[in-house]
Amino acid sequence: MTVLVFGATGQVARELAARGTGMTFLSRAEADLSQPEACRSAILTAAPQAVFNAAAYTAVDKAEDEEALATRINGDAPGAMAEACRTLDIPFLHVSTDYVFDGSGSRPWSPEDLTAPLSAYGRSKLAGENAILASGATAAILRTSWVFSRHGSNFVKTMLRLGAERPSLRIVADQIGGPTPASAIADALIHMAGELSERRGATGLFHFSGAPDVSWADFARTIFREAELGCTVEDIPTANYPTPACRPLNSRLDCSRLQQTFGIARPDWRANLQEVLNEVAHA
Repeated sequence: MTVLVFGATGQVARELAARGTGMTFLSRAEADLSQPEACRSAILTAAPQAVFNAAAYTAVDKAEDEEALATRINGDAPGAMAEACRTLDIPFLHVSTDYVFDGSGSRPWSPEDLTAPLSAYGRSKLAGENAILASGATAAILRTSWVFSRHGSNFVKTMLRLGAERPSLRIVADQIGGPTPASAIADALIHMAGELSERRGATGLFHFSGAPDVSWADFARTIFREAELGCTVEDIPTANYPTPACRPLNSRLDCSRLQQTFGIARPDWRANLQEVLNEVAHA
């Protein structure tokens, strides 16, 4: 299967690149998502057998001051991609986020739950979801959370750096979610695209996150323990760590629809964490 991937340097795209041939990756210079028509043209010109959108505006706090730009990149561009995929009658796989929810309660969010984003970033990602669903394309939207890998910037790499520099850290303990390996997301996208290209499976919204759910503070403790760093963690509430954009407290995702439809189970992030730590140590 030939796949056109938007996003060449992100965590998921880097993991996709490690998984074999047949994929063409478009960087920002080759397909600027702030120009949705350029994305549409790139798909129609390449005429692939599937399209993955692993690119996004992800500066959550900065988006509070750049909501229009974030919406063009996260909202309008995915809509244009989906329309091009509908024209070519090919599957479109799009990565979204837990930030489309308000984070209330403690029950895992299901794909059918009402959305109520707290931030400009969340609103921009929801706009993209709605545009894709309205396009009529054979599309699957994969909402995920707390992505980590050996690539780029993420919580694991930040904790490894800070944990080596400081004896203790104050980490938010009332935000709960499932850390998700970028490698598992890449595998899920490839499997889903294959099923959809054969007219198997279903389209629409799906959730995918690692198990078990954990707080940021306990995630950090696990990182320090596995990396054999002596850094200790002090639990703090979100209220003690103000940021321009509000974060959802409850990012738990109900991933049962993905497993029932595509047979994809939640990965144990603890096993993947050890792999990432080994890769970072030998980088």
